[in-house]
Amino acid sequence: MDSPAQSARPPRKSGEDSLKSLNKVAKILDCFDLNRRSLSLAEICEITGFPRSTTHRLAASMREVGFLEQEHERDAYRLGLRLFELGSTVLANLELHREGSAIVNALHQLTNRTVHLAVFDGQRAVVIQRTESGKDGMTPSSFVENSPAYCTSVGKAILAHQDEETVDRVIALGLKPLTDTTLTDPDALRADLAATRERGYSLDDGEHQPSLRCVGAPIRNASGRVFAAISVSAPVWELGSTRIEDFSQVVTYHANLISQRLGYNR
Repeated sequence: MDSPAQSARPPRKSGEDSLKSLNKVAKILDCFDLNRRSLSLAEICEITGFPRSTTHRLAASMREVGFLEQEHERDAYRLGLRLFELGSTVLANLELHREGSAIVNALHQLTNRTVHLAVFDGQRAVVIQRTESGKDGMTPSSFVENSPAYCTSVGKAILAHQDEETVDRVIALGLKPLTDTTLTDPDALRADLAATRERGYSLDDGEHQPSLRCVGAPIRNASGRVFAAISVSAPVWELGSTRIEDFSQVVTYHANLISQRLGYNR
């Protein structure tokens, strides 16, 4: 028979503990990006705010399953190949990737410009396919890149059709000025998104990369929800203001083709 002390002890919340651990693992993974390819334990602690003991324990477990790799010559971690394997599986099973691949390639061949196909993860635009201007074919299907939603044409094409709560969440993450033309004022961004909805296409006028102009259009799933976008990019001297309307029609047409392939019928 349990003692009174044992009976009074609250039950262990294993489910809640597991969820908290998963959230911490995700936060550690989010520390890495194209500019922070390798991080020390101290740097991960600084970014996440986790205690060193917690960070060390989680990093050791993540290294064990292949989510992280450690450079033995110094105290540094980088993302592991297991994530690449899982990401490749996700892309192979992604309907947008399967149905959009040929259309992305067709748009590239037609415009001879860089084309991006991206899906929204709730905060950022995740580019899953990209062509290169002046080159044949596409980058490998394993290519994945996170792009800001507030200053890229694919991101704004998607964000313009999200609810206010989602837009507020993206704004709360910070509108970092990446160029002189990046929209960093929330009201200015909201006005731009309203204009995007009205005209049917988005415009990145050097907001993400200087002197690069991009035109994007939304992609809808079978239920009509905008969850992805496609864009064409070119230097501003090649994609002048007089050509924006022509490019927008071509991009919108190909975005609608992908939407139709996914089961959307207007």
